[in-house]
Amino acid sequence: MGTGPYSRPDPHCTPGALDPAITQANIHQTICVKGWTSTVRPPEQVTETEKARSLAAYGDGGPMSGYEYDHLVPLELGGAVNDPRNLWPEPGASPNPKDAVEDELNQKVCDGQMTLADAQRAIAANWVALAARAPAPTTASSSAAHCSATASYSSAYGDFDVYVHSNQPSQTVTVSDSSGRSAIWRTDSSGYADVYFKAPRSVSGEPVQVKVGSASCRTTL
Repeated sequence: MGTGPYSRPDPHCTPGALDPAITQANIHQTICVKGWTSTVRPPEQVTETEKARSLAAYGDGGPMSGYEYDHLVPLELGGAVNDPRNLWPEPGASPNPKDAVEDELNQKVCDGQMTLADAQRAIAANWVALAARAPAPTTASSSAAHCSATASYSSAYGDFDVYVHSNQPSQTVTVSDSSGRSAIWRTDSSGYADVYFKAPRSVSGEPVQVKVGSASCRTTL
């Protein structure tokens, strides 16, 4: 339904599904904790096989790299982690317009501006309509732009979580090292991002460069 990065999944195949363990009562111990989603997201070796099956079910013949295997109700809003009713091959790479909607709704839920249930229903019903109403992202001026970063290795997923804090909301984040490895993500409405940087644990201690909007900073893995 729709085209390109503003596509919606077939509601018969992907109606959305929730994680019953995430409730309004525990959001500040789960989805409102920065970096929490990285503790529950399924590993790539699991999702890549599922992504191929999902592409076939949707009749999409393009390369797998042209799609993100996405949660309709995102993990940051208590979506089911690995339920096929909540996963679909979303056209385009990440970050994409839906990511900004997810970040905005998460912020509203965590700030008490809307309930978790209302956010879940809204994004499952029509995230594209929410994207159309979203205000344009703001960017701090170049002279005032700043960021900081830290990193930690995740043995569960075999990568580094690079935690980025900045005054650059809704901006692309690029993390790179001297060997040519890089990873791209996007800051949320508060200027925060958790970037999954694929590198072996043996490179711990090596420096990485972080660029976010008009700001740049460094950290070590």
